Amino acid sequence: MTEPRLTDSELPELFSTADTASLLGQRVYIRATKIRLGLAVAAAAFSAVSIRVGARWDIAALVVACAFIATLMVELWLLTRNPERDWYDGRALAESIKTLCWRYSVGAAPFISTSPDTEAERRFIQEVQKLIDEAPADSVVISDPVRVTERMRALRKKDLALRKHAYLESRIQDQLKWYSGKAKFNSSRARGWRLVLISIEGAGIIVALLRAGGVINFDLPGVLAALLGAGSAWFAVRQYEALARAYKFAANDLSTVYARLQSVEEEDVWARESADAEEAISREHTMWRASRGALAA
Repeated sequence: MTEPRLTDSELPELFSTADTASLLGQRVYIRATKIRLGLAVAAAAFSAVSIRVGARWDIAALVVACAFIATLMVELWLLTRNPERDWYDGRALAESIKTLCWRYSVGAAPFISTSPDTEAERRFIQEVQKLIDEAPADSVVISDPVRVTERMRALRKKDLALRKHAYLESRIQDQLKWYSGKAKFNSSRARGWRLVLISIEGAGIIVALLRAGGVINFDLPGVLAALLGAGSAWFAVRQYEALARAYKFAANDLSTVYARLQSVEEEDVWARESADAEEAISREHTMWRASRGALAA
């Protein structure tokens, strides 16, 4: 017999819509940030040299002006388009929808398995509608009616042992692996970027001394200072250290949740404990949004 499970592709279309909007917002925001920081470094580099054409025009200065104009255009575009908001709001809606789907599918409160199917589905639609009403209207465009998928219904009809197995493996274990992997990734990136910034600072000391001694006659220290500023800004945007700590905490929390749920054998206890598990997952996401400076949904 096929092992019961529930994948992201088997959730309502609304989840996919919000998830796609979030990923697009993230990709656009990160790309725009890279462009802004790259233009800042380019402006500093060209301001350190002079490329004369005739007696009047300095091409390097014109390039610096163009870099500032481009940076201003990117800033104005970010102000009007606000992809960062799409990133946060889309992720909040997607994760909230996913939590409701899992609660419904495994009989977690408030969708306990003893409730009539029609009542549970009606409650599910009402809860989803609340999320839609609270979400900014221009962040996620909904093109498909809110509905319970067949796989969600099928999983809900299984006995407790099968629902518990599906939840532990496809939800808790999946989230545990994700958080553990992200914790290691961000820890590695944090160390790497710290070494890069230290290297730039060391190089800055050396070239500043060379400039003071007349060995070099152009503003290479200024270029390195701009590069250090851009690197520090990127490090702050990505928040590798803060995310590594948050993901480690989440992984540890979920490992405890996994162990606790394994011993549950009664439906009423399961409804309560699995709901608490979803609260724990939602709490980690709320902490992520707070670390990014976004308001909790």
